[in-house]
Amino acid sequence: MIDRKEFTEELQLRETVRKAIKIIKNNRLRNRLTEGRNESRLREVIKSLLSEGQSAVASVAKHRNTGINALEDLLKNSNVLFVLETGYKSLTTDEAQRVSYRAHILAAVKKALAPEESRKGAGEDVEITEAIGIEISDKPDDPDFIDIEDEKEVEVDEKDEFGLDGEDLTGRNRAFTDFGNIEKDILTAYDDLDNPEDIRLFEEYLIKNLALYFDKYETELDPNVEEPSEAAEATADLDDGADVDTEAPAFELEEVVSHLDIDDIIKNLL
Repeated sequence: MIDRKEFTEELQLRETVRKAIKIIKNNRLRNRLTEGRNESRLREVIKSLLSEGQSAVASVAKHRNTGINALEDLLKNSNVLFVLETGYKSLTTDEAQRVSYRAHILAAVKKALAPEESRKGAGEDVEITEAIGIEISDKPDDPDFIDIEDEKEVEVDEKDEFGLDGEDLTGRNRAFTDFGNIEKDILTAYDDLDNPEDIRLFEEYLIKNLALYFDKYETELDPNVEEPSEAAEATADLDDGADVDTEAPAFELEEVVSHLDIDDIIKNLL
Protein backbone atom coordinates (compact mmCIF):
# COMPACT_ATOMS: atom_id res chain seq x y z
CA MET A 1 0.00 0.00 0.00
CA ILE A 2 1.32 3.45 -0.94
CA ASP A 3 2.24 5.61 1.99
CA ARG A 4 0.02 8.69 2.25
CA LYS A 5 3.04 10.97 2.55
CA GLU A 6 4.67 9.47 -0.55
CA PHE A 7 1.39 9.77 -2.42
CA THR A 8 1.10 13.45 -1.44
CA GLU A 9 4.66 14.14 -2.49
CA GLU A 10 4.08 12.41 -5.83
CA LEU A 11 0.98 14.54 -6.46
CA GLN A 12 2.94 17.68 -5.61
CA LEU A 13 5.74 16.60 -7.94
CA ARG A 14 3.28 15.93 -10.77
CA GLU A 15 1.67 19.34 -10.21
CA THR A 16 5.07 21.02 -10.29
CA VAL A 17 5.98 19.18 -13.50
CA ARG A 18 2.68 20.20 -15.11
CA LYS A 19 3.40 23.82 -14.25
CA ALA A 20 6.91 23.44 -15.63
CA ILE A 21 5.52 22.02 -18.89
CA LYS A 22 3.06 24.89 -19.09
CA ILE A 23 5.91 27.39 -18.64
CA ILE A 24 7.90 25.70 -21.41
CA LYS A 25 4.95 25.77 -23.80
CA ASN A 26 4.28 29.41 -23.01
CA ASN A 27 7.93 30.27 -23.55
CA ARG A 28 8.00 28.48 -26.89
CA LEU A 29 4.82 30.26 -27.96
CA ARG A 30 6.23 33.58 -26.75
CA ASN A 31 9.43 32.99 -28.74
CA ARG A 32 7.46 32.27 -31.90
CA LEU A 33 5.39 35.41 -31.40
CA THR A 34 8.55 37.45 -30.73
CA GLU A 35 10.16 36.14 -33.91
CA GLY A 36 7.04 37.11 -35.83
CA ARG A 37 7.03 40.60 -34.34
CA ASN A 38 10.75 41.04 -35.04
CA GLU A 39 10.23 40.11 -38.67
CA SER A 40 7.32 42.53 -38.88
CA ARG A 41 9.41 45.30 -37.31
CA LEU A 42 12.26 44.59 -39.72
CA ARG A 43 9.87 44.94 -42.64
CA GLU A 44 8.65 48.27 -41.24
CA VAL A 45 12.21 49.54 -40.82
CA ILE A 46 13.13 48.58 -44.38
CA LYS A 47 10.01 50.28 -45.75
CA SER A 48 10.81 53.36 -43.71
CA LEU A 49 14.40 53.49 -45.01
CA LEU A 50 13.20 53.11 -48.59
CA SER A 51 10.67 55.86 -48.07
CA GLU A 52 13.31 58.17 -46.56
CA GLY A 53 15.64 57.47 -49.45
CA GLN A 54 12.99 58.38 -52.00
CA SER A 55 12.13 61.65 -50.25
CA ALA A 56 15.69 62.63 -49.29
CA VAL A 57 16.10 65.18 -52.06
CA ALA A 58 12.74 66.79 -51.34
CA SER A 59 13.42 67.05 -47.61
CA VAL A 60 16.82 68.76 -47.86
CA ALA A 61 15.53 72.28 -48.48
CA LYS A 62 12.69 73.08 -46.08
CA HIS A 63 12.94 76.87 -46.13
CA ARG A 64 12.80 79.50 -48.83
CA ASN A 65 16.01 81.13 -47.64
CA THR A 66 19.48 79.63 -47.99
CA GLY A 67 20.68 81.33 -44.82
CA ILE A 68 17.97 79.63 -42.75
CA ASN A 69 18.77 76.27 -44.35
CA ALA A 70 22.44 76.76 -43.44
CA LEU A 71 21.45 77.62 -39.87
CA GLU A 72 19.24 74.55 -39.54
CA ASP A 73 22.04 72.36 -40.85
CA LEU A 74 24.42 73.91 -38.31
CA LEU A 75 22.10 73.30 -35.36
CA LYS A 76 21.17 69.77 -36.44
CA ASN A 77 24.49 68.41 -37.65
CA SER A 78 27.07 69.93 -35.33
CA ASN A 79 27.76 69.75 -31.61
CA VAL A 80 26.90 73.43 -31.03
CA LEU A 81 23.68 72.82 -29.09
CA PHE A 82 25.13 69.85 -27.21
CA VAL A 83 28.09 71.91 -26.00
CA LEU A 84 25.87 74.82 -24.95
CA GLU A 85 23.31 72.64 -23.17
CA THR A 86 26.02 70.76 -21.28
CA GLY A 87 27.76 73.95 -20.25
CA TYR A 88 24.59 75.81 -19.27
CA LYS A 89 23.12 72.96 -17.23
CA SER A 90 26.40 72.40 -15.37
CA LEU A 91 26.08 75.83 -13.70
CA THR A 92 23.71 74.99 -10.87
CA THR A 93 25.18 76.80 -7.85
CA ASP A 94 23.62 80.15 -8.68
CA GLU A 95 21.29 81.43 -11.38
CA ALA A 96 23.70 84.34 -11.91
CA GLN A 97 26.21 81.86 -13.34
CA ARG A 98 23.74 80.78 -16.03
CA VAL A 99 22.70 84.37 -16.76
CA SER A 100 26.37 85.24 -17.25
CA TYR A 101 26.97 82.18 -19.44
CA ARG A 102 24.02 83.06 -21.67
CA ALA A 103 25.03 86.73 -22.02
CA HIS A 104 28.65 85.89 -22.85
CA ILE A 105 27.75 83.27 -25.46
CA LEU A 106 25.25 85.51 -27.27
CA ALA A 107 27.65 88.47 -27.20
CA ALA A 108 30.55 86.29 -28.41
CA VAL A 109 28.53 84.94 -31.34
CA LYS A 110 27.53 88.41 -32.47
CA LYS A 111 31.09 89.70 -32.04
CA ALA A 112 32.58 86.79 -33.98
CA LEU A 113 30.23 87.34 -36.93
CA ALA A 114 30.75 91.11 -37.04
CA PRO A 115 34.17 91.16 -38.77
CA GLU A 116 33.02 88.44 -41.16
CA GLU A 117 29.99 90.52 -42.07
CA SER A 118 32.15 93.60 -42.63
CA ARG A 119 34.53 91.66 -44.86
CA LYS A 120 31.68 90.20 -46.90
CA GLY A 121 30.11 93.66 -47.19
CA ALA A 122 33.33 95.07 -48.58
CA GLY A 123 33.19 92.53 -51.38
CA GLU A 124 36.80 91.42 -51.01
CA ASP A 125 39.57 91.02 -48.50
CA VAL A 126 41.48 94.22 -47.82
CA GLU A 127 45.21 93.89 -48.20
CA ILE A 128 47.66 96.32 -46.70
CA THR A 129 50.41 96.74 -49.25
CA GLU A 130 52.40 99.41 -47.47
CA ALA A 131 52.81 100.14 -43.81
CA ILE A 132 54.01 103.43 -42.42
CA GLY A 133 55.05 103.35 -38.81
CA ILE A 134 56.07 106.19 -36.54
CA GLU A 135 57.89 105.32 -33.36
CA ILE A 136 57.82 107.68 -30.45
CA SER A 137 60.33 107.14 -27.71
CA ASP A 138 61.71 109.10 -24.81
CA LYS A 139 65.10 107.43 -25.20
CA PRO A 140 68.08 109.34 -26.61
CA ASP A 141 68.97 108.70 -30.25
CA ASP A 142 72.66 108.59 -29.42
CA PRO A 143 73.99 105.12 -30.42
CA ASP A 144 76.34 105.22 -27.44
CA PHE A 145 73.42 105.28 -25.01
CA ILE A 146 73.17 102.09 -22.95
CA ASP A 147 69.62 101.19 -22.02
CA ILE A 148 69.44 99.33 -18.68
CA GLU A 149 65.64 99.30 -18.35
CA ASP A 150 63.91 95.98 -18.83
CA GLU A 151 61.30 95.80 -21.52
CA LYS A 152 57.97 95.00 -19.82
CA GLU A 153 55.45 93.12 -21.87
CA VAL A 154 51.86 93.71 -20.93
CA GLU A 155 50.09 90.37 -20.69
CA VAL A 156 46.49 90.42 -21.79
CA ASP A 157 44.12 87.87 -20.26
CA GLU A 158 41.93 86.49 -23.04
CA LYS A 159 39.14 85.78 -20.56
CA ASP A 160 39.17 89.42 -19.45
CA GLU A 161 38.84 90.55 -23.06
CA PHE A 162 36.05 88.03 -23.57
CA GLY A 163 34.22 89.07 -20.41
CA LEU A 164 31.32 91.46 -19.90
CA ASP A 165 31.35 93.94 -17.05
CA GLY A 166 29.34 93.00 -13.99
CA GLU A 167 28.72 89.38 -15.00
CA ASP A 168 29.54 86.29 -12.92
CA LEU A 169 33.08 85.05 -13.57
CA THR A 170 32.28 81.34 -13.33
CA GLY A 171 29.68 81.70 -16.06
CA ARG A 172 32.14 83.79 -18.08
CA ASN A 173 34.91 81.20 -17.79
CA ARG A 174 32.69 78.29 -18.87
CA ALA A 175 31.30 80.36 -21.74
CA PHE A 176 34.85 81.22 -22.84
CA THR A 177 35.80 77.54 -22.97
CA ASP A 178 32.62 76.38 -24.69
CA PHE A 179 32.61 79.14 -27.30
CA GLY A 180 36.14 78.15 -28.24
CA ASN A 181 34.77 74.69 -29.06
CA ILE A 182 31.91 75.85 -31.28
CA GLU A 183 33.23 79.05 -32.91
CA LYS A 184 34.80 77.24 -35.85
CA ASP A 185 31.57 75.39 -36.74
CA ILE A 186 29.58 78.63 -36.65
CA LEU A 187 32.06 80.55 -38.81
CA THR A 188 32.35 77.70 -41.31
CA ALA A 189 28.60 77.63 -41.87
CA TYR A 190 28.45 81.44 -42.00
CA ASP A 191 31.38 81.78 -44.41
CA ASP A 192 29.58 79.71 -47.07
CA LEU A 193 27.00 82.48 -47.44
CA ASP A 194 27.46 85.44 -49.76
CA ASN A 195 23.99 86.83 -50.40
CA PRO A 196 23.37 89.79 -48.04
CA GLU A 197 19.86 88.60 -47.15
CA ASP A 198 21.12 85.08 -46.38
CA ILE A 199 23.85 86.55 -44.18
CA ARG A 200 21.43 88.80 -42.31
CA LEU A 201 18.88 86.08 -41.62
CA PHE A 202 21.55 83.56 -40.58
CA GLU A 203 22.93 85.93 -37.95
CA GLU A 204 19.55 87.18 -36.76
CA TYR A 205 17.97 83.75 -36.35
CA LEU A 206 21.11 82.18 -34.90
CA ILE A 207 20.98 84.68 -32.02
CA LYS A 208 17.22 84.23 -31.61
CA ASN A 209 17.40 80.44 -31.61
CA LEU A 210 20.26 80.30 -29.14
CA ALA A 211 18.30 82.58 -26.80
CA LEU A 212 15.25 80.32 -27.12
CA TYR A 213 17.31 77.22 -26.43
CA PHE A 214 18.72 78.84 -23.29
CA ASP A 215 15.13 79.51 -22.19
CA LYS A 216 14.35 75.84 -22.79
CA TYR A 217 17.38 74.68 -20.79
CA GLU A 218 16.39 76.92 -17.88
CA THR A 219 12.89 75.47 -17.86
CA GLU A 220 14.30 71.94 -17.79
CA LEU A 221 16.42 72.88 -14.77
CA ASP A 222 13.40 74.13 -12.77
CA PRO A 223 13.59 72.37 -9.36
CA ASN A 224 10.08 73.44 -8.30
CA VAL A 225 8.25 70.60 -9.98
CA GLU A 226 5.28 69.46 -7.88
CA GLU A 227 4.94 65.79 -7.09
CA PRO A 228 1.68 64.23 -8.36
CA SER A 229 -0.99 64.03 -5.66
CA GLU A 230 -1.40 60.31 -6.34
CA ALA A 231 2.19 59.73 -5.29
CA ALA A 232 1.70 61.56 -1.98
CA GLU A 233 -1.39 59.47 -1.17
CA ALA A 234 0.20 56.15 -2.05
CA THR A 235 0.73 53.90 0.99
CA ALA A 236 1.62 50.27 1.43
CA ASP A 237 -1.60 48.24 1.97
CA LEU A 238 -0.47 45.41 4.23
CA ASP A 239 -2.70 42.94 6.09
CA ASP A 240 -0.95 40.94 8.78
CA GLY A 241 -3.79 38.43 8.91
CA ALA A 242 -3.84 37.73 5.19
CA ASP A 243 -3.12 34.24 3.94
CA VAL A 244 0.39 33.79 2.63
CA ASP A 245 0.68 32.39 -0.89
CA THR A 246 3.07 29.47 -0.60
CA GLU A 247 2.97 28.50 -4.25
CA ALA A 248 6.40 28.59 -5.86
CA PRO A 249 6.94 31.73 -7.97
CA ALA A 250 7.30 31.31 -11.71
CA PHE A 251 11.01 32.18 -11.68
CA GLU A 252 11.64 29.39 -9.14
CA LEU A 253 9.80 26.86 -11.31
CA GLU A 254 11.90 27.93 -14.26
CA GLU A 255 15.02 27.32 -12.18
CA VAL A 256 13.78 23.77 -11.40
CA VAL A 257 12.96 23.14 -15.03
CA SER A 258 16.46 24.08 -16.12
CA HIS A 259 17.82 21.05 -14.24
CA LEU A 260 15.29 18.50 -15.56
CA ASP A 261 15.18 16.42 -18.73
CA ILE A 262 12.02 18.02 -20.07
CA ASP A 263 11.58 15.76 -23.09
CA ASP A 264 11.80 12.68 -20.89
CA ILE A 265 9.26 14.05 -18.40
CA ILE A 266 6.78 14.90 -21.14
CA LYS A 267 7.19 11.47 -22.71
CA ASN A 268 6.41 9.74 -19.39
CA LEU A 269 3.37 11.88 -18.69
CA LEU A 270 1.77 11.39 -22.08
